[in-house]
Amino acid sequence: MGYLFISPWIVGLLFLMAGPLLFSLYVSFTDYNITSQMNFVGLDNYKRMFTEDNLFWTSLWNTLYFVIFSVPLTTAGAVFVALLLNQKIPGMKIFRTIYYLPAVLSGVAVYFLWMHLLSPSTGLVNTILDWFGINGPAWLFDPEWTKPSLILMKLWSVGGGMLLYLARLQGVSPALYEAADLDGANAFQKFFHITLPMLTPIIFFDIITSTIFSFQIFQEAYVMIQGGDLSSSGGLEGGPANSLLFYNLHMWNNAFKIFNMGYASAMAWFLFFIIMILTVFHLKFSNKWVHYDGGDKK
Repeated sequence: MGYLFISPWIVGLLFLMAGPLLFSLYVSFTDYNITSQMNFVGLDNYKRMFTEDNLFWTSLWNTLYFVIFSVPLTTAGAVFVALLLNQKIPGMKIFRTIYYLPAVLSGVAVYFLWMHLLSPSTGLVNTILDWFGINGPAWLFDPEWTKPSLILMKLWSVGGGMLLYLARLQGVSPALYEAADLDGANAFQKFFHITLPMLTPIIFFDIITSTIFSFQIFQEAYVMIQGGDLSSSGGLEGGPANSLLFYNLHMWNNAFKIFNMGYASAMAWFLFFIIMILTVFHLKFSNKWVHYDGGDKK
């Protein structure tokens, strides 16, 4: 009876996840463009990634740049906002709602909103900078500012992570802070020796999930390139000087622009191994800095 009740999940796993997963693994060793017959080519697709496709390295660098800067900044931003919203002042529930609201807004609508905010000539951001005598950059039209623009947009929606940290802060025992007060600890000592260690399990979870999602960035760049007329020459969208050509976007171009499914599948599996290695690395060294209430890493 148990297997009968979980059969819908098993069917979904086999036909919607495991089946396509194994199919893409086989396709990654073939020359396949949907309309033609699969021709087994061995490791040729993987060799092409490293030796022939210059845009592969560009897309990998753009993605690494985004991950390296966005993950620490959004994690720190979420912790900082959670600390602010954990104060007991009147109207705090309203502030919590306001800060969480960007995390539940529709993605495409938000991207178009930021395209208007970051407009070089009429955008609100450059208008405010102009009030202080600062000549704002071209943002999404300048190759040096395209990725920082997306990171800035990511920081605006730290409400999702903030909610997790806030829930954890609410569960920290006041007795710990009372004991620290009796020992004469100041605010910084209480933060680094009580608050931060108690937040490490959530920080650990947030870093892993944020890293995985950041490596898969696609929708933001795709919408902004299409909606903001930022397409690069050559017919394959990558933004100004391919500065927005992230790994998943380059993979999508190969799969659905030139229909090279074999090469795109090889790219997908290479990304899988990158994320898997980083996740194993985080898990391996988590016992050195993650603190759990129960002790003994539990």
